[in-house]
Amino acid sequence: MLFNSLNFIVFFIVVTTLYYVLPFRLRWIMLLAASCFFYMSFIPVYILILLITILIDFFAGIYIEKAQNKAHKKALLTVSILSTCLVLCIFKYYNFIVVNYNEIAKAFHWNYKVEYLKIILPIGLSFHTFQSLSYVIEVYRGHQKAEKHFGIYSLYVMYYPQLVAGPIERPQNLLHQFKTKVNFDLNVVAEGLKLMCMGFFMKLVIADRCSLYVNAVYNNVHAHSGITFIAATFLFAFQIYCDFAGYSLIAIGASKTMGIQLMTNFRTPYASNSLSEFWRRWHISLSTWFKDYLYVPLGGSRGSKLNTYRNLFITFLVSGLWHGANWTFIIWGAFHGLYLIIESMIAKGKKYKFPAIWVFIVVCFGWIFFRSNTVQDSFFIVKSIFTHPGKLFIPSDQDVTAPIYALIGIALLLIVENRSKIAGIFPAANRPIHPYLSMSFYIFLTLIILYLGVFDGGQFIYFQF
Repeated sequence: MLFNSLNFIVFFIVVTTLYYVLPFRLRWIMLLAASCFFYMSFIPVYILILLITILIDFFAGIYIEKAQNKAHKKALLTVSILSTCLVLCIFKYYNFIVVNYNEIAKAFHWNYKVEYLKIILPIGLSFHTFQSLSYVIEVYRGHQKAEKHFGIYSLYVMYYPQLVAGPIERPQNLLHQFKTKVNFDLNVVAEGLKLMCMGFFMKLVIADRCSLYVNAVYNNVHAHSGITFIAATFLFAFQIYCDFAGYSLIAIGASKTMGIQLMTNFRTPYASNSLSEFWRRWHISLSTWFKDYLYVPLGGSRGSKLNTYRNLFITFLVSGLWHGANWTFIIWGAFHGLYLIIESMIAKGKKYKFPAIWVFIVVCFGWIFFRSNTVQDSFFIVKSIFTHPGKLFIPSDQDVTAPIYALIGIALLLIVENRSKIAGIFPAANRPIHPYLSMSFYIFLTLIILYLGVFDGGQFIYFQF
């Protein structure tokens, strides 16, 4: 069940209404049942995979807390991590490993060929795997008490708003909220609906409009030239941002209508003055996850500069692999790791600001590898940008409206996201917004969505991760 579907709107209204109508003691049961229904609307049988992960880490948390010595705790943690990651590896990386092995076998004329598994990657497997792992790690570190209520823990992993694409929550933030009674508050519900409205605008008006042009170019790279690739990459930068940040806003807003707070996942990342700042603003729940559970345990910035650079590069290499079982994602992660190392060398430990447009260009260059279907395509695109500018691809007939509408949406988004800077230029704009004016804006935004939005049920990009 996609957020950008009529089915979800009906589902959301029913679930939110029931949440406030039902007695508090029954709310978690309703939310868990609704979350199961939501997940099973994709591929029903895959809920069993999620159940395996839940069982492993639920009991791991209890036994880790009960363990009498550190060695025993560490052994239990290791078993939990390996077991949970094994599920992820089988579904997400097995065929990728097989493809690369078979290529090596072919090159060396080995006779043994490994067969592929005919499986589909479960929706959002990487997200709820990481959320589940954060729980057992926090219990091991003593930052979180083991949850003894199986139903509440299951809801923590399966909570429908952020189940398939985050934000990746920590147990300290989310678990206790399922046990706290929330009374109906019209202002809170209204704030949640506003967030959802902005999320739908970003997804339907900007991301899905951009995708029509981007897909036409990136799915047929040899028919296009450099200037077209620049235009398509610019649009993809906003497509992926508005697609993912839009999903996050819908998730955060849907949760907020029930008085349950999810963490902020994006903070105007393209306004960053360095790549390190970009990663503090982009997919915050994932970047902080890698920082806390991989970068710091590797040694972080402790020790020599060489060790720091090594830890940084490994973290981003793994981050690239997390995004997808394809060498394009690994190269993308390596690119960001290497650039951050160079940036760190230039800054030499001081706060060094780069022009935001430069950071945006660097990020866009990385997006070429992220979006390309193959490594060969990505290098062809890079080569064409520098050697063969050519002519700009203009879609024919009605398709030409897609990038135009997308640009209109991007312009409106930039105004909204930079309203504080605008207020600095025009002090009158910094006055408190009248409730009626705020309501009028969201009515206007809704009309823009209905008029310019793409309602073909396009899947969110990060669902495949």
